[in-house]
Amino acid sequence: MIKTDVIIIGAGPVGLFAVHQLGIKGLKAEVIDNLDKAGGQCIELYPDKPIYDIPAIPECTGKELTENLLKQIKPFKTNFHYNERVNEVTQDKENWIVKTNKNKTFCAPNIMIAGGVGSFEPRKLSLKEAEKFEGKNIFYSVANKDFFKNKKICIFGGGDSALDWALELSKTSKITLIHRRNEFRGAPHTLSEIKKLEKNKKISIKTPCQLTKIDSDKNIKSIEIKHDNGKTENIETDFILSFFGLIMKLGPIAEWGLNMDKKTILVNTDNFQTNKSGIFAVGDICTYPGKLKLILSGFHEVALASVECFKRARPNEKYRFEFTTASKSIHKRLGLEKKDD
Repeated sequence: MIKTDVIIIGAGPVGLFAVHQLGIKGLKAEVIDNLDKAGGQCIELYPDKPIYDIPAIPECTGKELTENLLKQIKPFKTNFHYNERVNEVTQDKENWIVKTNKNKTFCAPNIMIAGGVGSFEPRKLSLKEAEKFEGKNIFYSVANKDFFKNKKICIFGGGDSALDWALELSKTSKITLIHRRNEFRGAPHTLSEIKKLEKNKKISIKTPCQLTKIDSDKNIKSIEIKHDNGKTENIETDFILSFFGLIMKLGPIAEWGLNMDKKTILVNTDNFQTNKSGIFAVGDICTYPGKLKLILSGFHEVALASVECFKRARPNEKYRFEFTTASKSIHKRLGLEKKDD
């Protein structure tokens, strides 16, 4: 069992800033996210699109914002548990027990739900026979690129993820890039590189077509694709990587007994606590009168929620507000002692 002060569900910008606000108060956190990396919607939906409403930052991309938030919380050495989803939440006296789909168990007096619009899950292949090969020959994300070295790989999708991985994996493997449309939606520079590789016969591109059949025994041997003109084609492959985007689901959160308003969680605005003592909701997933779904609103919410988390995690200590500009204890937690001397 992993014991901590706060379990944060969601590693988007608000979840990352929660780590900071808890860290400067001396609290430890464990972060759980269903995705394979930090950033949430910022990384999955608009990594390269500019954001204009972060205070004191005239313009930044979702990727830049995420990178800066990760840099900001680096001193706290927080553990991140990626590709995991919280399946079960139970109470044990003053603590909450959280269990994930990977059989990890966490214990903390506080849970902070910073799950955006819920958990992101990959949009899966529609063929029924695909399910039994998931995690074996069919993948919806890449955890270790070396796993695919010197293999034949069919990559499905037309966005940045499909193009980026086609480009990267083509260095060591035989790649066939398959898309249901003629036009790709990825970054122009990446697409230009893909076209060069196709011209040099380093990558094969099949458009517009869709997957219609998987030929297999214990493992996938080949696939059948159908072109828009009705022609079918068989392609030998060892793996299928599918990048059809993500769907957003509230998931098990809806079953935790929290007061809900449609697909958002009702909170009070004193400390952004839910109807369950010790469970907080911040960011896009929470709602209250006048709520604005802005990143900066989420930052404000975690600042207040972190104070109540401290009171619950340290019931015998008095909370004392401190400014980061002058507090020696905060500077110590941030590793700034030498700069102060």
